[in-house]
Amino acid sequence: MDTVKLNNGVEMPQMGYGVYQVSPAECERCVSDALKVGYRMIDTAQAYHNEEGVGNAVGKSGIDRKEIFLVSKVWISNYGYEKAKASIDESLRKLQTDYIDLMLLHQPFCDRYGAYRALEEAYKDGKLRAIGVSNFYPDHFIDLASNVEIVPAVNQVETHVFDQQTEPQKIMEEFGTRIMSWGPFAEGRNGFFTNPLLAGIGGKYGKSVAQVALRWLIQRGVIIIPKSTHIERMRQNIDIFDFSLADEDMAAIATLDTGRSLFFDHHDAETTRMFMGWK
Repeated sequence: MDTVKLNNGVEMPQMGYGVYQVSPAECERCVSDALKVGYRMIDTAQAYHNEEGVGNAVGKSGIDRKEIFLVSKVWISNYGYEKAKASIDESLRKLQTDYIDLMLLHQPFCDRYGAYRALEEAYKDGKLRAIGVSNFYPDHFIDLASNVEIVPAVNQVETHVFDQQTEPQKIMEEFGTRIMSWGPFAEGRNGFFTNPLLAGIGGKYGKSVAQVALRWLIQRGVIIIPKSTHIERMRQNIDIFDFSLADEDMAAIATLDTGRSLFFDHHDAETTRMFMGWK
């Protein structure tokens, strides 16, 4: 498995398994399957309500904890210094671990500065090996990264062939921050799995549309966390390190960029109201 080095020197797998929308009831089974087929990074969040399932699977796997990279995220209802500090300890308890490898702020709303101070403190105390943010657009990201003691190691944002985040990635790199993709399959939107360009490129390499799209992200230096609840697809998704896309294929895929989200715009008033309703 390829790794990337974060801005504090921590090595992180470039590919992991995401558990967004994996129900608490089946999360333990899915994470156990993912670990069996070779994933060593698991991405969860307080808002997913399945940290316990991740912790159970890791604990029962028999794999040395040091070989597994755990990612979680503080939800906006836990923002502010004191609440975020308490929520980090709660995540540690649910994940059944003494430390979390990477902890992110999940959204750029509410008291993100107070919450980030709690991340910095937990990092200094050894509870977190690295810290960062999620869904921070360039304006939110530059503002926070320029005004904190510990620059985010990672910014996890919607990134896929239809919303490629090329310019935001350059801005993150100015700060030494790694881009991490959520929704690398765009959740199947915009005809993702039947896209003729991706299918044609896949035919050249004997790979699926999904594998081509994931490989394209890997070659851009993007950290990825594809999700499937089926072990065979987990195996297919991880089987992308035995080929490389040619420069012309990388350039062709770049033409698919729409430059906009397929889900929601964090600058939109109605999106902000939606998140305020989830506090």
